[in-house]
Amino acid sequence: MVMDQKVGEKYLWNAVRRYDPSAAPMVANEGKGAWFTDTDGNSYLDGVSGLWCLNVGHGQEEIVEAAAEQMRTLAYFPLTNSHKPAVNLSQKIDELLGTDETYRTFFANSGSEANETAFKIARQYHVQTGNPGKYKFISRYRAYHGSTLGALSATAQANRRFKYDPGAVGFLHVHPPYSYRSIFDMHDKEAADLKAADLLEEMINWEGEESVAAFIMEPVISGGGVIIPSFKYMQRVQEICKKYNVLLIADEVVSGFGRTGKMFGFQHSEGVVPDMVTMAKGITSGYLPLGATAVRSEIADVFREPGEDNHFRHVSTFGGHPAACAVALKNLEIIERDQLVDRVEHLGNKILDDLKKCESHPNVGEVRRIGFLAGFEMVKDKETKEPLSGEEIGKVMGYCKDQGLIIGKNGDTVPGQNNVLIVAPPFITSEEDLHFIVKTITDAMNQL
Repeated sequence: MVMDQKVGEKYLWNAVRRYDPSAAPMVANEGKGAWFTDTDGNSYLDGVSGLWCLNVGHGQEEIVEAAAEQMRTLAYFPLTNSHKPAVNLSQKIDELLGTDETYRTFFANSGSEANETAFKIARQYHVQTGNPGKYKFISRYRAYHGSTLGALSATAQANRRFKYDPGAVGFLHVHPPYSYRSIFDMHDKEAADLKAADLLEEMINWEGEESVAAFIMEPVISGGGVIIPSFKYMQRVQEICKKYNVLLIADEVVSGFGRTGKMFGFQHSEGVVPDMVTMAKGITSGYLPLGATAVRSEIADVFREPGEDNHFRHVSTFGGHPAACAVALKNLEIIERDQLVDRVEHLGNKILDDLKKCESHPNVGEVRRIGFLAGFEMVKDKETKEPLSGEEIGKVMGYCKDQGLIIGKNGDTVPGQNNVLIVAPPFITSEEDLHFIVKTITDAMNQL
């Protein structure tokens, strides 16, 4: 079939994108490694790994064959019972989480669904352990936790929510560990982050600990502007959660499986053991949809206690699809075999850290980087920190695209103002291409 963009505009509803009749959406045709080609024959380095997920790049034939072989063997089977790929993957997830705890995993289709599952588990857990009033969830401003109603209610970005409110009941938001725009008058980043953690304890006390079920956090706030807290922040959060019987949910949808230079983002904070870990995206490197909620066995065992209604009354038709689990297992095998997590840490420090030199530019307020994840907070004025206009942000992105590099943006510093440029390339990106990313972005800044 010959590709006709007018057909796409007539029948396809693109995600997030504003409709612009003068600028048709790009149509991707094929990909290899960190690069893809559109239907016009233009090649681009995918500097955001699709939607932060194409970690091992395009064209991994081992993954394709794993999916095909599983479909030949067993095309589908629901997890109301079990199948081998799901059993093996759940065991692998427990191993990779690397704690002394045992985790039991419930599979879904996406990160949004994984977080929805965590919320339902938390509420039911408290009901079944004699605390039925613990129903509230606390998340942080700037956080992104998904697009379904509960996950969107945990998402504290006004521009994503304002046309869909009121959301789900019982979701509260607290100030993030955002030292660049800290509400605390202090120059010590770690001290400011720990002050932000203290606000969580204050909120629990103000709301009443008997009403708070869980705190959900990304180890690195990704969709809200690549905000990287001090590693002691999460340690302090865990202390607070334990003190008040509040479950700690680590949202690793973006940071999980190597993006930050550790297998999981929470592993940067020594001694942290989340009660639940949600994941998606990098678990399959985007080759098939899959989400997962890993739950500490102490919590999961409550759902195995005798009683007609003690089981988890939740199901996902395609969650933990046999082919998706087989793909995830092969993807994780490649990540471990090729030592891609170590590669991310090493080359992030060796090459991508040069992106921080862009902070000398008058419109770059701060460059934040961890592993293969970087954010550029763009400002009109460094003293006032007023966000740079969307038009100027577009110039940077447009220049990069003209040079063959796709980068992203998000942030929501003020409602509707996404002034943080995002770079998150695939783990297999060559050193030459990483240097190309640094040079292209540096040159793009100099065009302003």
